[in-house]
Amino acid sequence: MSSFKRDKKEEEDGGGNPFLNIEKTTVLQEARIFNETSVNPRKCTPILTKLLYMLNQGEQLSVKEATDVFFAMTKLFQSRDVILRRLVYLGIKELSSIADDVIIVTSSLTKDMTGKEDMYRAAAIRALCSITDATMLQAIERYMKQAIVDRNPAVSSAALVSSLHMTRIAPEVVKRWVNEAQEAVNNDNIMVQYHALGLLYHIRKTDRLAVTKLVSRLTRMSLKSPYAVCMLIRIAAKMLEEEDTGSDSPYFEYIESCFRHKSEMVVYEAAHAVVNLTRTTSRELTQAISVLQLFCGSPKPTLRFAAVRTLNQVAISHPAAVTACNLDLENLITDSNRSIATLAITTLLKTGAESSVDRLMKQIATFVSEISDEFKVVVVQAIKALALKFPRKHSVLMNFLSAMLRDEGGLEYKASIADTIITIIEDNPEAKETGLAHLCEFIEDCEHVSLAVRILHLLGKEGPKTKQPSRYIRFIYNRVILECPTIRAAAVSAMAQFGASCPDLLENILVLLARCQMDSDDEVRDRATYYISILSRHDKSLYNNYILDTLQVSIPALERSLREYTQSTTDRPFDIRLVPVAALTKSEEEVKHKAEGMLISSGQPKSVPASREENYAEKLNSIPDVLEFGPLFRSSDVSELTESETEYVVRCIKHCFAKHVVLQFDCLNTLSDQLLENVRVQLEPSDGYEILSEVPCEKLPYNETGTTYIILKTPEDLPSSIGTFGAVLKFVVKDCDPSTGLPDTDDGYDDEYILEDLEITLGDQVQKVTKANWAASWEEAASSFHEVEDTYSLSSMNTLEEAVKNIVQFLGLQPAERSDKVPEGKTTHTLLLAGIFRGGVDILVRAKLALADGVTMQLTVRSTDEGVAELITSAVG
Repeated sequence: MSSFKRDKKEEEDGGGNPFLNIEKTTVLQEARIFNETSVNPRKCTPILTKLLYMLNQGEQLSVKEATDVFFAMTKLFQSRDVILRRLVYLGIKELSSIADDVIIVTSSLTKDMTGKEDMYRAAAIRALCSITDATMLQAIERYMKQAIVDRNPAVSSAALVSSLHMTRIAPEVVKRWVNEAQEAVNNDNIMVQYHALGLLYHIRKTDRLAVTKLVSRLTRMSLKSPYAVCMLIRIAAKMLEEEDTGSDSPYFEYIESCFRHKSEMVVYEAAHAVVNLTRTTSRELTQAISVLQLFCGSPKPTLRFAAVRTLNQVAISHPAAVTACNLDLENLITDSNRSIATLAITTLLKTGAESSVDRLMKQIATFVSEISDEFKVVVVQAIKALALKFPRKHSVLMNFLSAMLRDEGGLEYKASIADTIITIIEDNPEAKETGLAHLCEFIEDCEHVSLAVRILHLLGKEGPKTKQPSRYIRFIYNRVILECPTIRAAAVSAMAQFGASCPDLLENILVLLARCQMDSDDEVRDRATYYISILSRHDKSLYNNYILDTLQVSIPALERSLREYTQSTTDRPFDIRLVPVAALTKSEEEVKHKAEGMLISSGQPKSVPASREENYAEKLNSIPDVLEFGPLFRSSDVSELTESETEYVVRCIKHCFAKHVVLQFDCLNTLSDQLLENVRVQLEPSDGYEILSEVPCEKLPYNETGTTYIILKTPEDLPSSIGTFGAVLKFVVKDCDPSTGLPDTDDGYDDEYILEDLEITLGDQVQKVTKANWAASWEEAASSFHEVEDTYSLSSMNTLEEAVKNIVQFLGLQPAERSDKVPEGKTTHTLLLAGIFRGGVDILVRAKLALADGVTMQLTVRSTDEGVAELITSAVG
């Protein structure tokens, strides 16, 4: 023990990491000692420890280096030193995925696994399974079965966990170990019981009936392991969600019975499961909330933290249920553990009344500087929810957030504050000028380029709409003088938006942009020249198309389309309307704002996340004739054509081109005793659609997804493009051995499976686009677009909010100028929408809604194609 003693000075220094400055070449050189004839454990142990430390720190070894070290390490099996042997096992596990010919140690590991030395056996099993492949597993199958039911708990647990890992490479072999795993479930050791249940469930999880039997049997048993009971609760909760049953289910009764378990861990897990059920009622929540409320007063910090964190999450969906715990939560505000205090106060922010906001914000201010960035983000998210709930308190909340912006913090923390201020600005017009002022102050000292770009984009979008737009020009131009090229480029774009939207500021903006033409960065100069050229023409349509509403095509798709065009021999001009649009949801729009100005800059180009269409395009191009259809316009969401628990699961994705539709059917075979061949979908198309070709799936083995396609030509008559198709899955069945998946005979028999009807809707044929200045686009369209207007009575809808939601969902168009948000108490509302129909046809829609006995709607559609405008009005009717 004397070797572990340190002198007094070393103790005062706090020791340190002895491996801090090790180098790979030095360690590999030292590892040559493993090859000596006589193994010296005292010298080899620290060298092997250094090697393992180095690998766990992410150091990469080449295949040759790893192989040399691995073979040298195998010589250490000669030593009987326990510590060295266990380090060798760890070394084998670490190097097994890098080195060549690791199979050479199989016999040594098998010997240790079946030997009498218990200290070796568990670690040997883990190491052996890390180098075993599917072909070798059968050779050690007998030993693994014996190890699973071994009397030594460490050996049994090691075998069970290793078996779980082996299911990835040889699931059919591991399935044969079910009897041994069931025997291990009855083991008295808590970890063995837990691991055995985990393996059993993993083996049976694709067989719903087997899982049901397993849960039914185990819920009647008294499991000794609290870990196993927690897992059983999770499985039961999953079954509840899948069955869509309520509190009368035996699974729910079991979870409720766990509230009376002697283990606090189990009681918490049961409460956590109940509050996270998607269809839970207030009555079912009551008992779980009471349990969490009791834990809030526990002397154990872990229980208090678990309880308050769960209540914090529940408060989002069921704030009224959590209100009963407010007194307990207020007691936790002064908790010595700052994480608990933070969660307590953010939960109160979600459930508290408007009158308590000022008091709670003062309490947060006393300790917010002491907590980590992670929990500061939690506080910010709670403030965001509070601002949306109580818009009149925006001044207090905005001041608090601006103070947090001035504090030290990382990008994620500062970005969450900025996002919250932006959300408040967008949802509360009264808060706009205050919020923009705070953001202007923040970018004066902002260290994060992406965040500064995001704020500059917001200033360009919202600044011109304020009462005094000129006050923001100074803050934006300061960025041109002081910041890096990426921020300067974003500032130039923001100034151009002021010039396009505010005629009285145009002359001053042109002067500032002219100065930017002398910038040292070519991106900044190019943007300034581009915007000066447009703004100097005093043409509002140019402002709208090239400054306010920027290009919204998918950049990767545009690049590919241009490359294909330059390589072709066609004389026709390039039509950008045929390039797929990068459809923007709100979150994607935020990503676009963050990336604005960073795609082409003097810095390293940032990668643009691929759209859904881009992800599918490459796969579709492998289908014959699809390349002739032109670029992919839109890929729909997944449509389920079967229930998820049926023998054959079929999902459909509709890929829309300018004049064609490709239906992609993803099929899953859940029957282990069947091999399906020549799998295809027989379609009964509606009038007007023509089936051009089919691409069947040749083979569909058990538990694998195969894909079959049908290519359709869309009808010339636009109203006929909306239709319903009958569908039947057809295939050849061959009975097979479940363990091997090989068919019993070469002959099969034809079979079929009825699918749900498939619909091609209006939303499948349109792509969303954002319009920053929808009013200007609408006004411009008055002279050049076709207009169709009609009035409808939406008698089935009782509120404006419901009407707006259904209209947006049905038409598949993008709401503009936040018109999808209906102010409280309003009886009239105007919804503004924009999009593109397949083939590059622009669409603008204005829906005037009035609430009386039901909702009345006056729908006006403007489009570059009269047929598309009539299609939209007729589809709504």
